[in-house]
Amino acid sequence: MAWHIYIIKCKDGLLYTGISKDLERRVKEHNRGQGCKFTKYRWPVELMYSEKVKNRSQALIREVEIKRLPRQKKLKLF
Repeated sequence: MAWHIYIIKCKDGLLYTGISKDLERRVKEHNRGQGCKFTKYRWPVELMYSEKVKNRSQALIREVEIKRLPRQKKLKLF
């Protein structure tokens, strides 16, 4: 099963980057306030960007790459 790297936009405009095997389920969790500490009080969230990779290792590497990008470069991804 493929892994997804995703960026969601929180209701306050902040961006969150994460990884998941089941992207649809993960976004729903974020929108219930159960996704992670960062988004717990910032929902609803909107999926802005995602990409697929073959395995968890690649997903983690790409997640770090995206998290290191300045906001403007993240916005250019989508």
